[in-house]
Amino acid sequence: MRLLLDTHIFLWLNSEPAKLSVKALEACSNPDNHLYLSLISLWEIQIKAQLGKLHLQSSWQKMLEVQRVENGLQTLPLSENHIKQLGQLPSHHKDPFDRLLIAQAQTEEMLLVSADGVFTAYDVDLIW
Repeated sequence: MRLLLDTHIFLWLNSEPAKLSVKALEACSNPDNHLYLSLISLWEIQIKAQLGKLHLQSSWQKMLEVQRVENGLQTLPLSENHIKQLGQLPSHHKDPFDRLLIAQAQTEEMLLVSADGVFTAYDVDLIW
C-alpha cells in the first residue's frame, strides 16, 4: 500500500512513536508499504518552526533523512492535478495544509495516515 503521512504522523514517527495508534504504527512499520511525505508537510513544518509554533528535537532535514533510511520514505511533490482536486473539496476543514494533503491522497489514490478526525468528513481512505 502507498501511505501518505500527515505532518503530525511524520513528526511522531521520528520523536514520539508511542503517540501513534497500533494500526498506524504497524502500517508505517510494514516493509510492504511505501511511505510518502508531501512537500506540503515540509513547508508546514518549516513555517511553524520559524513562527515558534513548533519546536523540533532535530531539524526536519535530519528527520527526513532518518525516515528515508529506516523506512524508505519518499517525498511527494505538489502537482497541478492536486490543486485541481483541491478545488473539488467541500469546506469541512479550513486548514490549507490538511486540505492539500487530502487532495493529494485522493488524486494519488493513497491511504492517508492521520489522527485528525475532521478527515473522516472527506472521501479519503484513512488509517488511524
